[in-house]
Amino acid sequence: MRIDSKKMNGMCTCGKEHLMVTRGAVIEAGATARFAELLREYNISGKACAVYDQNTYQAKNLHRPEAVCEVILDPENLHANEAGVAAAKEQMAGNSFDYLIAVGGGTVHDITRYCANEMHIPFVSCPTAASVDGFCSTVSAMTWGGCKKTMPGVAPDIVIADTDVVRVAPRHLALSGIGDILGKYTALADWKITHELNGEEVCSRIHDMTMDAVKAVYDCSDGAAAGDADATEQLMYALLLSGLAMQLMGNSRPASGAEHHISHLIEMEPPGLQVSSDASHGEKVGVATILISEYYHRLAQTADIAPFVRPYRTFTDAELRDCYGERLLDGILSENRPDLAEAVSEQDLLRAWPAIRKIITECIPSAQDLRDLYTRVGMKASLTDLRVPEEKLEELIYFSPSVRQRITFNRISRMLDTKRMS
Repeated sequence: MRIDSKKMNGMCTCGKEHLMVTRGAVIEAGATARFAELLREYNISGKACAVYDQNTYQAKNLHRPEAVCEVILDPENLHANEAGVAAAKEQMAGNSFDYLIAVGGGTVHDITRYCANEMHIPFVSCPTAASVDGFCSTVSAMTWGGCKKTMPGVAPDIVIADTDVVRVAPRHLALSGIGDILGKYTALADWKITHELNGEEVCSRIHDMTMDAVKAVYDCSDGAAAGDADATEQLMYALLLSGLAMQLMGNSRPASGAEHHISHLIEMEPPGLQVSSDASHGEKVGVATILISEYYHRLAQTADIAPFVRPYRTFTDAELRDCYGERLLDGILSENRPDLAEAVSEQDLLRAWPAIRKIITECIPSAQDLRDLYTRVGMKASLTDLRVPEEKLEELIYFSPSVRQRITFNRISRMLDTKRMS
């Protein structure tokens, strides 16, 4: 299977001209055995530096690409952060390259794209597992100064995904990819809900691209979890398609909503919340999708919200300090000042409520439907599965909107007396 990204460029029915940086993707069995041939096909030449971690360097069925330098990172406690970037730069020191190759999962890719941006050179993506949808991202999803941040990066010039490598990767990585994609159910709903509230633009083409990815994964989950070759190809295609949709949009709006904010909050390990999890990003997103589905559907059961609507309450400095502590506070304050949701009035919410209820009921599967799917394929399906205490649910729902400056229905629910709606 191949994706010709050039066909996605140009004017859109939304009235904007979309630009795709990634020129194409090859998702085929044995693709890494033809790495040099594919590079020539896309006119990529010169001196390469390939970036791995120790696990991906030894990935089954992988034919490692030729490179003048191989960066092999220690996977123990490896994260896309200052330390991960410094470790990569240390092994690159004293060399010059024409392009980088990321051979691995999401962390290796974010470190590589960050370095490529600093070096002003392109990079080639070579995923070794179908674990996340960020392979084609234009930015680096980093933890910087302890805060989850969108840092400068570059999108891959091309993607070479060898399904012979991907399908034999550890099973939990495919389950992570499934969770990351199914999170688009709530992310897309958040996008449409915000459109109803304040007119934020929704590009139907980008929305539909992302939903096509979601539907493909929903249908192939059983096979992808079992390592079936065709299903693995479909899962990887969906992950890349979601990333390309973000490229077209110019940000992560189509792919990241309230469910990702819960995942990010857990990953930041704020001292006042006292939660942590060694689960993968996609596994946390998958569980958070169930939590958000349950929360949204519960609120949508109320037809008349007039008795429960109140003015929007922005997060106070004091409560953010109590949750995040002094070390994380400045970064979190910058994400919440200004608070975009302050512009949404009570009248806006009352006017949009019928449409919001319809979006939730029609666009987001029930929490039970999601749990049934997760249980069937062996995915983590609860906070307990993430080793996060179930009693932390209320705090996760409450504080997670503060992670990013983005309007979601979870953030807007701060305008509702949700306890009385229960």
